[in-house]
Amino acid sequence: MSMKTMNFLVVGVGGQGALLASNVLAEVGVRAGFDVKKAEVHGMSQRGGSVNSHVRWGEDVKSPTIAKGETDVLFSLEKLESLRYISSLRQGGIALVGESVIPPLTVSSGEDSYPVDEEIARVFEQVTDNFHFIPTQTLAKEAGTSRAHNVVLLGALSSFIDDVPEEIWLEVIAERVPKKYVEVNQAAFRAGRAVVG
Repeated sequence: MSMKTMNFLVVGVGGQGALLASNVLAEVGVRAGFDVKKAEVHGMSQRGGSVNSHVRWGEDVKSPTIAKGETDVLFSLEKLESLRYISSLRQGGIALVGESVIPPLTVSSGEDSYPVDEEIARVFEQVTDNFHFIPTQTLAKEAGTSRAHNVVLLGALSSFIDDVPEEIWLEVIAERVPKKYVEVNQAAFRAGRAVVG
C-alpha cells in the first residue's frame, strides 16, 4: 500500500460489531504511521438498523467521509448491506462480504425476497473482480466464538494490506476486546487472514 489515501467503508447491522471493527481499523492505521480520519453513522443500530463507518488512512487526510464511488475496500458484515453500499465502491475496489444474513422487515414479512449469493456476486462483478465472500461465522465458531465474525473479516482485510505487520493488528485487537476473549479473537483474525491470503 502506498501513501495514497486508502478509503475503508465498514457496514453492517446494529449489534454485529461494525463499530468495533472500524475502531480497530482506525487504531491500526494510526499505529502504522498514517493520518487517520473516521466518521460513523449509527442509524437505528440499537434496533438492528444499518450501521456504517468511514475510515480513511493516508499521509494527509482532509475529510473523514468518503465520496461516493471512492471506497477502496467495502467491508460488509452482512450480505444485503453490501448491496446497499455498492455504489460507494470504486471500480476495481476490494469487496469483503461476511456470510451473515439478517433479513430486513420487508423480507421477514414476505413482502420481499433475500438475494441469493449468486445474485449478489453478479451485481459486484459489474464493479470489481476483487469480490470475496468470507465464511465469517463458520471461521469464528471454529476459533471459539461466533461473535468474532467481525474480527475474522478484519483478518481477511489485513491480507490485502502489506504495509502493516500482523503484530500491529493483533496488539490492537488484544486492547479492544475483553481480556477473556483475546485468544479466540486473535485466532479468528488469523483464520480470516489465512482464508484470503
